Amino acid sequence: MTTEINADAPAQSERFYEQTWDLQYKHALGHTVSRFLDGLAEGTIWGRRTTDGRVLVPARSYDDITHEKTGEWVKVANKGVIEMSTVVYEAFNGLPKPPYALAYVMLEGADTALVGYVKGLDLSVQKDAIAALKIGSRVRVCFAKSPTGTAADYWFELDATS
Repeated sequence: MTTEINADAPAQSERFYEQTWDLQYKHALGHTVSRFLDGLAEGTIWGRRTTDGRVLVPARSYDDITHEKTGEWVKVANKGVIEMSTVVYEAFNGLPKPPYALAYVMLEGADTALVGYVKGLDLSVQKDAIAALKIGSRVRVCFAKSPTGTAADYWFELDATS
């Protein structure tokens, strides 16, 4: 006797499988990312120019549109505007204790946005935090006094001078 299965029929019950991954990687960063991180340790943000003149920040070895090698190094400003932001109120493994804010910022002289933490802002009242981090808000880049050569060497703060 053969039993046929209707592949289009809904499952009799929904099942879930919970899994936790704890992975550790060691990446070779290459010349471009290494130089970008060196710049952070020196208190500067560097981008790379594409063949059509755009400046990619963070610096990348290849153009994200044409896939051609990027060219000259370009120092961009330590000020810019928020393109997108979020405030995180739930904990995630390996990230700071909430609440914390992240923003994509278009720095002056760059054609792509740089992501980073936003510090120096009261995040306890959600609607106020969201209003302060609205698109177009001006920010400045701040740098660690004791840099580690990682993306933790910089963050954004709202720029009250603009």
